[in-house]
Amino acid sequence: MGSSASPVSSAPVVDAVAWTHVRNGRLLCVRTRGRTLFYLPGGKREPGESDADAVSRESAEEVAVRLRRDTLAPFAVVEEEADGYPAGTRVRLSCFTAEHDGEPVPRNEIAELAWFGRADRERTAPAVRRVMDELHARGLLAD
Repeated sequence: MGSSASPVSSAPVVDAVAWTHVRNGRLLCVRTRGRTLFYLPGGKREPGESDADAVSRESAEEVAVRLRRDTLAPFAVVEEEADGYPAGTRVRLSCFTAEHDGEPVPRNEIAELAWFGRADRERTAPAVRRVMDELHARGLLAD
């Protein structure tokens, strides 16, 4: 297995966090201005920032909600090809669930938000497809 694991381990990795929020069997996804595919609300950590701080800040900046920190829980970590980066770049996405205050609305660089079922997976970035598969496997995401 050593030779097949080599290319992945040497590839550049974008380390990011995301809020995974499902309502009525549909996953909240966002599209950034200038992009075609949808992502989860989230992004990269700022220097010295914890996962909890980063996912809370990104959720507030992108979809105008306040995550309830006492409900924040790890959901999954996925690694996949990074959309919008040079070929070979991977994204390592640490996903969290949390209850929130406020109604999600697009803010800042977010052009649009949508609620997707599994049938919409081709409209999302590769890492989001992996998250959708996991949600579906757990019975949380509608077809």
